[in-house]
Amino acid sequence: MHIEFSPSRRSTVGAEWELGLVDRRSGELSSVAEQILEAVRPDGQAEHPKIKQELLLNTIEIITGVCDTIAEAKADLADSLDVVHGVADPLGVEMFSAGTHPFSNWYQQKVTDKERYAKLIDRTQWWGRQMLIYGVHIHVGVDHREKVLPVLDALLNYAPHLQALSASSPYWGAEDTGYASNRALMFQQLPTAGLPFQFRKWAELESYVEDMFTTGVIDSFSEIRWDIRPSPKLGTIEMRVCDGLPTLEEVGAIAALTQCLVDDFVERLEDGEILPTLPPWHVQENKWRAARYGTDAIVILDAAGRERLVTDDVADLLDRLEPVARRLDCVAELRDVETILKYGPSYRRQRAVAEQHKGSLKAVVASLVAEMRDGIARG
Repeated sequence: MHIEFSPSRRSTVGAEWELGLVDRRSGELSSVAEQILEAVRPDGQAEHPKIKQELLLNTIEIITGVCDTIAEAKADLADSLDVVHGVADPLGVEMFSAGTHPFSNWYQQKVTDKERYAKLIDRTQWWGRQMLIYGVHIHVGVDHREKVLPVLDALLNYAPHLQALSASSPYWGAEDTGYASNRALMFQQLPTAGLPFQFRKWAELESYVEDMFTTGVIDSFSEIRWDIRPSPKLGTIEMRVCDGLPTLEEVGAIAALTQCLVDDFVERLEDGEILPTLPPWHVQENKWRAARYGTDAIVILDAAGRERLVTDDVADLLDRLEPVARRLDCVAELRDVETILKYGPSYRRQRAVAEQHKGSLKAVVASLVAEMRDGIARG
C-alpha cells in the first residue's frame, strides 16, 4: 500500500483543542454541542471551518489554520473561543478543558449521531462508551517524508515530559484515581490507540497500514490513534500525547515545546546526525510513570537506563531549545512552560482546589471554567 505524504512548509504549526461543555450552575456536562455548532455555522456552509463536532454531544473541538508562529495559533484559537462563548453564554453553558471531567458519569453521556461514531462504539463497546476524555493535538509541518519517522521516534523520548506537563485528569467518576493522567491509560484501551510502533522506514509503516486494512482493523488512516502519529494528508507530525489543557497559555506553551522539538530534530537530521531513540520498553515505562506521577516522575533518559526527575530534564531542555525558539519566534511561549512548572500542571491545581473546598469537585469544575476564561490561577 502506497501512502502519499504531502510535504508541508517546515515547522508550520496547527492545534486542535477539545472542550467540554458544562452547565453553569451544576458543573455537570451538558449535551448541547449540536445547538452550539448550529448557532456558529456560517450561512450557506455545512459547518464552521474551525469549530467542530466530536464523539460526544458534551464536546466541541476548536482548530487553527496553518500557522507560522505559536502567537498566530493562539490568536486563532482565541478568536474561535470568543465565538463559542458568544453563543454558549446565553444558554448558561461554560467550557473547560481537562483530560477528564471530575465527576460526571460516562454512562449518562450522549454520542453524536454519526455513522463513524456509531461504528466505533459498536466495535469497542464498554471501553468505547467510557471515552469521556479530552485532549490537545499539535501538528508540526515536515518538508520531506523521509524525515517523519526518525523525528517521530526521537520525539517519543520527550513524550513523558509532555504528558507530565499536561496531566489534568486525576479524577474519574468523582474519585481521585491516584494518577496525574487517568486519560492516558484509558485512551490506550482502544484498538490502534496508545504508543506508536517504532518503524525505521516508511515502507514498514505502509506494510502495517495495509495489514490493518486487510484484516478490517481500520477503514482509514485517521483511525490509527497513536499518541504521536504521521498525518500524511496534512504533511505533519501530530503530537496527541497531551491531556486537555485548561488555558490558552498552556496550549501555547505545549505547542511551542512541540514545535521546537520537531524543528530541532529536523535540523539535526539535515546535519547528518542519527537521532537518539529509546527501546520500546523504556518508552512504555516512561508513559506509565508520567501518567502516574506527573511532574514527580523519574523518567528513563537512554538505553543505558539513566534516570532523572522529569522537571529537572524539562528545565535543561528549555535552555537547550532557546536558540530554536528564537529562530521560530516563540521564545515567550516556550518560556510559558516555566509557568506550568511554577504553578503546577492542572492535576496539581485541581487537587489543591479540592483540598481547599473540603473535597468539593464542583469547586474543581468551577476553577477549570474560571481558568478557561482568565488563565492559570496564580493563588
